[in-house]
Amino acid sequence: MYRNNYQINPDMLINKNEIEQYEQRYRTAFINSLSGFRQAVLVGSKSADHHSNLAIFNSLIHLGANPAILGLISRPGTVQRDTLQNIIETKEYTLNFVKAEHYKKAHQTSARYDARISEFDKVGFNEFYIPGCLAPFVDGAVVKIAMKFEEIIPITLNGTVLIIGSVMQVELESTLIGQDGFVNLSASDILISQGLDAYFVTKEIGRLPYAKP
Repeated sequence: MYRNNYQINPDMLINKNEIEQYEQRYRTAFINSLSGFRQAVLVGSKSADHHSNLAIFNSLIHLGANPAILGLISRPGTVQRDTLQNIIETKEYTLNFVKAEHYKKAHQTSARYDARISEFDKVGFNEFYIPGCLAPFVDGAVVKIAMKFEEIIPITLNGTVLIIGSVMQVELESTLIGQDGFVNLSASDILISQGLDAYFVTKEIGRLPYAKP
């Protein structure tokens, strides 16, 4: 749609210079979808003056199990980034995995609402709270994770930042956890994404033993 007169080589070898010549929206869609399928996660937060916020991210990264830490990539803060600002101010946020059937509501949280307007109210999700956690969860989410903000690592190449947080509490159905600790997310039709606007469900094809030579 956005390629205009750009030509892709018939053998599909696309070099860096060709990519940089793409129209901006086409290049963004191409590179975002090129990185493949990712977990769609709704990040719940609350501002210092108690305005709740909900935003969809597809950049959740496992960083370590001991301690249990997860990362999120956030775009540059050169414009208003409510989720990033809330996390920095309150040091708390939540990660929520919802069922695939809620993909339209989840996607709508990416709209740029005013900081004083709650995405929960606008898209139709209900807020859920647990004692000791300021940030809101998505009521009915299959997996709810309470996070504590630890640090931000700037990525100087493009101005984005890596938000690092520690896992404080996890709520999920006990039937999803196997005897070996494996969380079978595909059993609950968890929403996953590709690029900026495509959504899918997962299907397990098998698990294998630890690989050895």
